[in-house]
Amino acid sequence: MLIRNTTAGYGVVSRLFHWLMALAIFGTFGLGLWMVDLDYYSPYYHSAPYVHKAIGILLLIALAARFVWRVANVKPSDAHFTPFERVSSHIAHAGFYVLIFALIVSGYLISTADGRAVDVFGWFSVPSPGENKGLEDPAGVVHTYLAYVVIAFAVVHAVAALKHHFVDRDSTLTRMWSGPPKT
Repeated sequence: MLIRNTTAGYGVVSRLFHWLMALAIFGTFGLGLWMVDLDYYSPYYHSAPYVHKAIGILLLIALAARFVWRVANVKPSDAHFTPFERVSSHIAHAGFYVLIFALIVSGYLISTADGRAVDVFGWFSVPSPGENKGLEDPAGVVHTYLAYVVIAFAVVHAVAALKHHFVDRDSTLTRMWSGPPKT
């Protein structure tokens, strides 16, 4: 099992970052959709947002670690891509980093507008930059739109991977699922 990436495929660290972050992003999106309709008397009224915020902070840490890991590793070859696919891939991956970062920052601004820190499962707290009453509503609008844009990007990303796998019959998807081919 390769830890680091090679030009032939992704190592286990990159693959774990990819799939765990995908799961967390889709999970927190679903949780966010569900929790906005909870009423005050729901037993999940407080716990659902708590989990959503905590996972969001963990996603920010994972995003930063993933970025550092990506910079420190070789990128698997994209020589089998068309020029359009190569440019699209670079734009999409850079876009993911920017959009996910902005999504998490907007969520953080919603959560800390009242001056309270964000607790992460009792492990640590991320302090508020200070009370910013009135910021939660505009940050909430931005957070909602960004969430839908990130999910749309992820769906397009998944469709592109499936196209590479089933139509082009290349190794794009298998490199991210099972790593470089065994030699």
